Amino acid sequence: MSESGIRLELERLSFDYGTQPALADVSLVVEPGEVLGVIGPNGSGKSTLLRVLAGHLRGYRGSARVGGREVRTLPPRELARSLAFVEQEQRIAAPFRVLEVVLLGRHPHLSGLAFESERDREIALAALARVGGQDLAGRNILNLSAGERQRALFAMALAQEPRALLLDEAGSFLDIGHLVAMYDLVRELAAEQRVAVVAVLHDLNLAAEYCDRLVLLRGGRVAAQGPTREVLTYTHLKAAYGTEIYVDVNDLTGTLVVTPLSGRARRALKLE
Repeated sequence: MSESGIRLELERLSFDYGTQPALADVSLVVEPGEVLGVIGPNGSGKSTLLRVLAGHLRGYRGSARVGGREVRTLPPRELARSLAFVEQEQRIAAPFRVLEVVLLGRHPHLSGLAFESERDREIALAALARVGGQDLAGRNILNLSAGERQRALFAMALAQEPRALLLDEAGSFLDIGHLVAMYDLVRELAAEQRVAVVAVLHDLNLAAEYCDRLVLLRGGRVAAQGPTREVLTYTHLKAAYGTEIYVDVNDLTGTLVVTPLSGRARRALKLE
């Protein structure tokens, strides 16, 4: 893994899918070693934001910079040497062994048509070990469960040795044990390697536990941005999600606890 992270910046970023606006005037900065969470209702532009930073969507307006360089000017291979992107569902059609998939993370670092070295193989195996996937190395990627496949793809991102990491609901299929282990590892990468992390999350409690700051998107615009406690408020969340949400403090950890109120609870509290 790289010894130092890089800065990610969006300045008045806008993006449209044809005539349909997806993002409008979004500005944010992610410093090395910081974990920024991106939250918001469905269709608010969260995944689009990550895909712009990852170089998948280059027809944006405004500015998107990775390490001070405009994303649209960076060749994909060069961008991949600095930044790894783990999507919620990344399709792999061929029956590769898991280790072969993880080794794909080394390709941005290879010269020309060179094959992976023994050192590349060691890095890939170490990445699998970090996600608890040593036993998956020889298995067919197509025969894995959804959660096992997500762990393999996360290992592939680690094998890139990124200086910035983008996660789009990367743990959505993981059981609670593997989910906690993955985000614990994300925090380690941020603290020890100064990796800049941007994570799209639907689980607001995960966001409260693991993120330094949050950006709340609504309708493609920034509805709130700042430290986790300033964004995860009843007022912000009700306005964004359109439902009653209870926010309290965890007595054990001091972090916030976010609980949506059911219809029965809302009626009992005379909230509807």
